[in-house]
Amino acid sequence: MKKILVSGLVSGILLLIVSILMLNVAIIMFPLTFEEYYNETFNSNGERDIFFYLHPFVLSFALAWFWHRFKGMFRGNMLVRGIELGVVFALVATLPTMWITYSALSVSFIVVGTWFVYALVQACIAGMINSKFNP
Repeated sequence: MKKILVSGLVSGILLLIVSILMLNVAIIMFPLTFEEYYNETFNSNGERDIFFYLHPFVLSFALAWFWHRFKGMFRGNMLVRGIELGVVFALVATLPTMWITYSALSVSFIVVGTWFVYALVQACIAGMINSKFNP
């Protein structure tokens, strides 16, 4: 249990930092894409911003538990195991979610694509941290 808590907390903090950095870099690199966020589909009044900042911790603790449960199925060094966890998460959880999001909401394919890449990067980082702290 201690390994799950430690790896979940460490990856949550790191993912929060990476999330903020990726958001700022993406806004600079793809400004036209991010104009889409001014659409009424998105909540822009700021009252739910805390959920954005808590998301890395929810994800990291979920992946820490998943890692603890299934780590024996992943082979290789820390980097390989972490990336494999990220890819598994992206294919099993993120891809179906992005598919239904694109089909049901008024968002562009490019925005959904950035969300997919964002989730993949987060899961790979969390996987590497889990592999390090809970081998």
